[in-house]
Amino acid sequence: MTTETTFASLGLAEPLLRAIADVGYTTPTPIQAQAIPLVLAGGDLLAAAQTGTGKTAGFTLPILHHLSTRPAQNPKPGRPRCLILVPTRELASQVEESVKTYGKHLPLTSMVMFGGVGINPQFAALKKRVDILVATPGRLLDHLGQKTVDLSGVEILVLDEADRMLDMGFIRDIKKVLAVLPKQRQNLLYSATFSDEIKALANGLLHNPGCVEVARRNTASEMVEQTVHLVPQAHKRDLLAHLIKQHDWQQVLVFTRTKHGANRLAEKLDKDGISAAAIHGNKSQGARTKALAGFKSGEVRVLVATDIAARGIDIDQLPQVVNFELPNVPEDYVHRIGRTGRAGASGSALSLVDSEEMGYLKDIEKLIKRSIVRVEVEGFVPVPRPAGSVDERPPRPPQQNRGGRPQQGRSDAGRGQQGRGEQGRAQAGKGGQPNREGRGQPGGSRQGQGAGKPAKAQPATAQPRSGPSGRKPRPQAALFSSKPGARGH
Repeated sequence: MTTETTFASLGLAEPLLRAIADVGYTTPTPIQAQAIPLVLAGGDLLAAAQTGTGKTAGFTLPILHHLSTRPAQNPKPGRPRCLILVPTRELASQVEESVKTYGKHLPLTSMVMFGGVGINPQFAALKKRVDILVATPGRLLDHLGQKTVDLSGVEILVLDEADRMLDMGFIRDIKKVLAVLPKQRQNLLYSATFSDEIKALANGLLHNPGCVEVARRNTASEMVEQTVHLVPQAHKRDLLAHLIKQHDWQQVLVFTRTKHGANRLAEKLDKDGISAAAIHGNKSQGARTKALAGFKSGEVRVLVATDIAARGIDIDQLPQVVNFELPNVPEDYVHRIGRTGRAGASGSALSLVDSEEMGYLKDIEKLIKRSIVRVEVEGFVPVPRPAGSVDERPPRPPQQNRGGRPQQGRSDAGRGQQGRGEQGRAQAGKGGQPNREGRGQPGGSRQGQGAGKPAKAQPATAQPRSGPSGRKPRPQAALFSSKPGARGH
């Protein structure tokens, strides 16, 4: 596509062009310029696009066009014409917000459906007409089980962030949903990567799809300036506060590996006079929504998040991302820094790296095929630690196999054991049943029972003690999760 491409030239209906103009967009991004004509043509689509490329508008705009220009067949309450499946609550809210933004001049209705909130308002909404339903898999299955939603009229199915849904263990849920959908429908599959699992899913779902790929697999955005500060874990919180004040950062997204670490860091920054909030799986949906709204409005300068909770955060021109701790899985680093440098804007990603995280750093550099520059911090003098204080560290790295990758699957961002909520449905394992979201106590993962207590520092050569199953004895004060996938969200 050339730079001459405009939204008007893509053939979108006039009410959509007005909505696009209302939000100030004039030129489609590459994924939009390539995907919109293919979706408007009515065929299936397989699209590879990372966060921040404009992919959401790339499917919501042509879907709105289709539904507004084609009469509904046998319309009934609670019988959507389009189903958009997404992995997390935040992303569900974000996508439905996009539907409302671009469809505001059209007589179409939409609703969002996810767990972790009361189900009764969703029952009420499904008693009315719903043209576009945005849902997470678990709560949608709850409604299907109670026969409060009718998917027999779905004309268009979208699987957004399909790679993340597979990572989080939703493949069985997705197959259950597919089984009740009409055979004749348009299918759109969006993924940040084209793994073998995604290709297998696409082969069974899509029919002669068009293919769009706007970013090479696992390529960090070239618009993001990446740097590393080598710093002991004990000094990271003080260094971060120093950097925020020194550079006068007004909007910073900070990633931690654990829920407890996110809470502690937000509290520390608040004490230092820097407004901060934490979002993770143990936070209620209301608290997460409030924190994100405060961050977007500027009331909160620093948003501290775990990987799962950060999914769906869509902030234009976010200038600064900080990795307070490196992720266990190098691909998650790419997802993290993709939160800045979006849609052509420049951004900065800074990582605070302890000596015990050097293995993670090397894996990341190998993945992105470049060395990340190490930078000295001028003017930072660490605050002396009180005698006998505990050097609080994140969970120890998992045992490595020969390939240098964790033996037990993906990190917290991959497995998604986010309490008993929507992201917690992957906990069942091979022989168990997935947990229904919104049921049971909010801190359903075993990690939540012990990781909230600071762990004593161990020599770099020491390995965490565990039994044959990898579990720790329950009575100990400092429990490390036996599975890298269960670490905080």
